[in-house]
Amino acid sequence: MIIGIDIGGSTTDAVLVEDDIRVVTIEANDPYAAAAGALGKLVANLPGSLRDVRRIAATGAGAAALGGELLGVPVTPVSEIDAIGRGGTTLAGLDEALVVSMGTGTAMVCVRNGEIRHVGGTGVGGGTLLGLSKHLLNATRLETIEALAARGDLKRVDVDGAVAAEGVGDIAGGPVGNLPVEATASNFGQLRSDATVEDKARALVNMIAEVIVSLSITAARGHGVRRIVLTGKLLRVTPVVERIRATRRMFDLEFLIPAHAEYATAIGAARSLQ
Repeated sequence: MIIGIDIGGSTTDAVLVEDDIRVVTIEANDPYAAAAGALGKLVANLPGSLRDVRRIAATGAGAAALGGELLGVPVTPVSEIDAIGRGGTTLAGLDEALVVSMGTGTAMVCVRNGEIRHVGGTGVGGGTLLGLSKHLLNATRLETIEALAARGDLKRVDVDGAVAAEGVGDIAGGPVGNLPVEATASNFGQLRSDATVEDKARALVNMIAEVIVSLSITAARGHGVRRIVLTGKLLRVTPVVERIRATRRMFDLEFLIPAHAEYATAIGAARSLQ
C-alpha cells in the first residue's frame, strides 16, 4: 500500500487510494505527531496493518519534519504543487485544467501538455475567513460562521449584491463589459448601521468566494485552459461553495468540484508514487 499524507498548518490528511479512496483528518500543531496520528488512524480502519504500507508520500508545509521515515515506513517527499495538480486532475478525470487549492490561502496550479506549474494564487482563503470572522463576528468556529451567513442579507453590506439583483447596475445603470447587472459592484461598499452579525457573515463569505472565482478565471484564461477544478478544505464551508456556484454562472468557463476534493493534495501525493 502507498499512503499519501498532506501536512498543513492546522490539519493533516492521510489517504489510501486503491479501488476506492479512504481518508482521515487529524488536527494537531506538531507535524510529526499529526502525521503519525493520521497514519495510525487510517491503518486501524484497514484490513491490513502498518506492515502492509510500502511507502508514504508526504507533502504540505510540514512534510519536511518527517525526515526519511514515519513509524518505520519510508517517506518520499512530494512537491505540494505537483500534488495539487495531480490530485485535482485525477479526481476530475482530466488531463488539462487549472487546479485551485483553497486552504488557509489559495494556490492555483495549471496542468497542461503534461506540465504542472504554479501560476499564482492569493492570501485570501480559509485563514481569511477565520481571522476576519473572529474580528468582525466574534466567531471562531466554521459551524457558527455557516449558521450566521445562512441568515444574512447582502443588501445591508454590499453594493448592492447579487441577492438584490442590482449590483453593478446601481452604479452604471446596466451591465459593464461582460459582467451582468447582478454582479457585486463593491464588497462591503455600503455597510449600513443596521447591518447585523448575520449580514456581515454573509458578506464576508461572499467576498472570499468572489475573490477566488475572479482570480481563477483570470489565471485560467491567461494560461489557455477552460476547466477549473476546485479543491481544498474551504469546500467544507457550505455558504462558500454556494456562492462560488452562483458566481461562476457569470463566466464562460467550467468549474468542477469532484468527489473527495477536500483531500485532493494528499491524493495527488499518493498518485505520484503509483
